[in-house]
Amino acid sequence: MNDAKKLLADMKALGIKEGETILVHASMKALGTKETPETVLDTLQAALGDDGTLLLPALTYENVTPEHPVFDADKTVPCIGLLPRTFWRMPGVVRSVHPTHSVCVRGKRAAELTALHGEDITPVGKNSPFMKLPEIGGRLLFIGEVLDCCTFMHGVEERFGTDYVLTKEKIRYVVNGEEKYMYGHDFKGLETTYRRVKEILDPAKNEIVTGKIGDAACYLIDAKALLKRAEEKLRENQHWFVVPRE
Repeated sequence: MNDAKKLLADMKALGIKEGETILVHASMKALGTKETPETVLDTLQAALGDDGTLLLPALTYENVTPEHPVFDADKTVPCIGLLPRTFWRMPGVVRSVHPTHSVCVRGKRAAELTALHGEDITPVGKNSPFMKLPEIGGRLLFIGEVLDCCTFMHGVEERFGTDYVLTKEKIRYVVNGEEKYMYGHDFKGLETTYRRVKEILDPAKNEIVTGKIGDAACYLIDAKALLKRAEEKLRENQHWFVVPRE
């Protein structure tokens, strides 16, 4: 069995099903594979089948800033890793329009999930592909120990209205040639600890499934369950997922 076939078998063993919609945060290095990023991404798509939809964040918060506010969906390179930078340029991929928190999507629901992101005035608002996941039974896949990178949780914090997640003032951006003003993220000296989601999700209900793809520890999480459980924790303590930055 070659690497790609082994990765596909691992994905199916983890519980990825054809027809699903899955957003992926991944460490290519953690997989320990000799395959190319393109092959890894195509293998994920193969696991989802013709009716499935694959999403990867295409964040640009490092290169689109108040000092350098220009975003072009066709030209602005994602800043968060090899797989997102590769996926962005692959055939059939649609990118949502947001200056710092765009998402690249390929598959049956790509147009539906990306259509309205540009209407939001926050990074991970109700129209973002991230926050559409709970509405359609989508899941989050973390390949490697990358739970702290869970951008979906920013959307949970925005929706809840934590006192730390958004800037007080709107920021000027130029998005696909159009001037826009919107809020950004400002964690106000706090560091996120989203790995704590493992403490609140119930494996017995398949809210979180653990396993391996290649050499990487993986977590497959139900987005609707995470939204519910995380909001319950935030009602107890709105700082439950953050700690002071050292």
